[in-house]
Amino acid sequence: MFSQMRIRGVGVIDEAVLDLSPGLNVLTGETGAGKTMVVSGVGLLLGERADSGLVRTGTQSAFVEGVVQLPLDHPALARAAEAGGEHDAGELVLARTIAAAGRSRAHVGGRTAPVSVLAELGQMLVAVHGQSDQWRLKQGDAHRAVLDDFGGPEVTALRDRVAALHDQWRECAREHERLVSEARERAREIDSLTASLEEIEALDPQPAEDVALRAEDERLAHADTLRLAAASALADLSGDDYAAEPAPNVRDLIGSARAALGPATSHDPALAGLDERLHELGTLVTDLGGELSAYLQDVELDPERLGWVQERRAALGVLTRKYGESVDEVLEWSGRAAARLDQLVTADDRVERLGAEVAELESAVVAAALALSDARRAAGTEFGTRVSDELSHLAMGKAVVHVDVRRRLDPDGVALPDGERVRLSRHGIDEVEILLAANPGATPRSVARAASGGELSRVMLALEVVGSRSSSGETAGPPTFVFDEVDAGVGGRAALDVGARLAALAEHAQVIVVTHLAQVAAFADRHLVVHKADDGRITSSSVSAVQGDARLRELSRMMGGDPDSEAGLAHAGDLLEQTSVARSRAASGGIRR
Repeated sequence: MFSQMRIRGVGVIDEAVLDLSPGLNVLTGETGAGKTMVVSGVGLLLGERADSGLVRTGTQSAFVEGVVQLPLDHPALARAAEAGGEHDAGELVLARTIAAAGRSRAHVGGRTAPVSVLAELGQMLVAVHGQSDQWRLKQGDAHRAVLDDFGGPEVTALRDRVAALHDQWRECAREHERLVSEARERAREIDSLTASLEEIEALDPQPAEDVALRAEDERLAHADTLRLAAASALADLSGDDYAAEPAPNVRDLIGSARAALGPATSHDPALAGLDERLHELGTLVTDLGGELSAYLQDVELDPERLGWVQERRAALGVLTRKYGESVDEVLEWSGRAAARLDQLVTADDRVERLGAEVAELESAVVAAALALSDARRAAGTEFGTRVSDELSHLAMGKAVVHVDVRRRLDPDGVALPDGERVRLSRHGIDEVEILLAANPGATPRSVARAASGGELSRVMLALEVVGSRSSSGETAGPPTFVFDEVDAGVGGRAALDVGARLAALAEHAQVIVVTHLAQVAAFADRHLVVHKADDGRITSSSVSAVQGDARLRELSRMMGGDPDSEAGLAHAGDLLEQTSVARSRAASGGIRR
């Protein structure tokens, strides 16, 4: 609910602060004082289109701020948080600024936000009803939402079940349709992957085989060069046993060096150390010579092996050009391709399973939607009876409200057990429309078109009084209701009934009403008066709360025009007593809620 509103520079209102009651707030004042500007300010906070014509003449901008107090689990707080706004223990501040040039800015919880966020919050927080703006029931699904809220836990539980089953059904159906539509592409991919895997399997490459074959190819192709180099190095190290004339070699030279050092090593440990190192060097040369000799034995001229290696490398090259830069990458691709092939091959089985699951889910959601439809019809009958009863107390005793719950027929939709085809959505299979027959014999028409002016406002009041409490007695609908001149065309006893109904609605929701009738204003929990001042150049208005004698004078003014008339004041006192009695009767069950 709104705990406070601040309005500055809107129409004739210079600046006003409205401290609002949780119950019935009545706004009165002389014609042209600016009462409707308060409703316009509420509209701006709800994200309505900004009109620079609302900006007060002589000011740069119009500003409206509302402080809303909500339970911590209210969805409006969650939406505000998504937009970056913050609240203080459930207290949320909404603001809207309109420049005279037409630019509009919105703030939610202290943060700048798109005006669309205000509109979303508005739908959660307030229902506005004016003679020319019944926006709540102009929305396509609003009638159904009103009925579902009235239906209470039974209907809402069925509605939530239908929504959940519908989502599962559609998701499963989309996956099934995708697999079916991709069947031909899947067959082509299976053929391609199978051929590729057979090609790889036929060659049977081994990990890092390409690296090993490259080295072997290099060695076999240069066998002569390798043998010559090894033999020359061996001769330099150990000599050539087959040479006609032995040449100096490293082994003999080391032996000669040790022979030169030997006689003197006993005289100096340092020289003995050098001799030991020559011995180690000789041993290393001998070992290296043996290894070169073994290498010469391994290096063979094998043209047949060389040809096979080169052919194998060429075959592997075909694979690496197609499937990876190396044999290891080819093997990795092969593993992924095998997994993909298995997925594709088993897809047909999955198509069959999904088809059965789609049929099962469709049957379940249809059954739930039919149960929801039956529950809505039962709730609609009770809702229509209660609203018609309310209208009998609002000077519309001959009006009858009927809730039409009908199936949304669609030749391409899902089939019901009786063979009828309907359009099935998350909300079920129903179209819901609240109809009004204003007079006996009149054809029921949509409630937003069957009445006009004050009648429409009274119809909306009756709908909200009944719809704000579910059939099980729980609170339903938004936390705040705004009525602009709901009493138009009403007077006398009927006006008292209008006030009583507003008071009944205000027992479990906040109500803000603009009225010209004292009979309605007398029911207020908080009576706000719009005062107009004119200095001869500029007309301005302000708002103040009245009580006690000030309230009696305002009620007297509303009834007779003279706020200080003794008869008027007495009449105002009697009126307050009548409303007190009416409230007592309501509390004891004298007025049906």
